[in-house]
Parts: sequence; structure tokens; C-alpha cells
Amino acid sequence: MRIAILADIHSNLEALNAVLADAREQGTVDEIWCLGDTVGYGPDPTACLDTVLGMDHVLVAGNHDLASVGKISLADFNPYAAEACRWTTTQLSSDHSEHLSELPLRTEQAPFTLVHGSPRDPVWEYVISPNVAQACFDHFTTPYCLVGHSHIPFIYRQGQRGAELIDIPIGRPVPLGRERLIVNPGGVGQPRDGDPRASYIIYHTEENSMEFRRVAYDLTTTQKKIRLAGLPEYLAERLQHGR
Repeated sequence: MRIAILADIHSNLEALNAVLADAREQGTVDEIWCLGDTVGYGPDPTACLDTVLGMDHVLVAGNHDLASVGKISLADFNPYAAEACRWTTTQLSSDHSEHLSELPLRTEQAPFTLVHGSPRDPVWEYVISPNVAQACFDHFTTPYCLVGHSHIPFIYRQGQRGAELIDIPIGRPVPLGRERLIVNPGGVGQPRDGDPRASYIIYHTEENSMEFRRVAYDLTTTQKKIRLAGLPEYLAERLQHGR
């Protein structure tokens, strides 16, 4: 069985379609797991939701998903994110809003725990340092935890001296062993690691391995859509820099 693991699609349909096409080129995609923030920032929230919901899927809620349906305040969002959330709210049908409202903050799909931010704070915490990663190992019981939110791909393992960052080979399966791990597939719709290509993971269940992949997409089209929607120019410009 092959599962596509995605995070932070952020209403970027061109990136999502490119990722799914790439995954299918590698073989059959049996299921898609999304680690939150399917919407927000980008210009195609309903199309992205329809694409994901049209597949066998497992979803958890991200902060932008929750803000777009009024379940959390916009007070803690930066002005660009808040403006995009307000716009997204106007685009969602009642069915889309209901679905986002009912998403869980965390779920388990053995051998993984799935959250958006962190297992300690699924909505807001960024796992962006060894100290935070180490603290988070105490907040899930499965062998591995999948997170999103930072838009940066990584693997932290629980070492004897604390959490350790592992180098990620792109396009080559990484065997998952007995070591406990926290894994981020990176951002589909708005990468922030300096590489503008969409980032995601293919999980091979039989081999119990993960393959990190990067995919170029038509970001120029996404930028045009952002501008036509009247969303902040910054949200269009950042895509070409992967920041």
C-alpha cells in the first residue's frame, strides 16, 4: 500500500495537482493523509478541498482551516494570513465549512500519530528545534508522529542525548526502524525551506519506509490567481522564493 502524506496545501491547486501526478507516476496511490491547512493563503480553497475529499483520505485540522470557519480567532495571525483567511471564508460552501469544522485535531493511523502543529499543541506549536522536538516525544505513544505547520521537511529521532535531526535523501526511501521519530513532509502549497518546489512524502507500508519528494509546479499560474483574487501581493511573491 502506498500513502501520499501532505501538509500545508494552502489552497494551491497547481501544487496539489503536481504532487498527486508525481505520486501516481511512482505507482498507485491508495490513500492521502493531510496534516492540516488544506486552505488559507492561496486562491483555490474549494477546488483543493474537493480534490482531497474525492480521494480515500485522512485529514486533521490546521490553524488556517479552523480560522477560516471561525473556530479560532484571527488575532494571532499576521495581517497577510488574516486577510487570506477572511477571503477564504467567503469562498467556502456550507458543506466545506461544516467539513472543516468537524476535522479532528489529532488522529492515529498505526504506526503514526497525525497532527498539524505538534502533539503537544496541535494547532499552534511549531516543531523547529531539537528542544521542542524532544519535549514533544512525551506527548504521543505511537512509534512515529507526523506534523506540518512549519512548511519545512525534516525528521527528528529520539536519541539518547535528546532529539537529533536526520539528513533527508530526496527521492530515495528511508527505512523506518525502532527509533521514535517526528516527521514533517514539508509544505505542498507554500514551501519555506528556500526551495519553491512542492514537498511531500510517499509512505510505503509494506517496506515501512518513507520517500521524500520535491515537485516543480506552475507557480506563475498560482501567482496570477492570487492577484486576481485581490489577495496580498506578498503571498504571490513568496512562492517563487520558497520562503
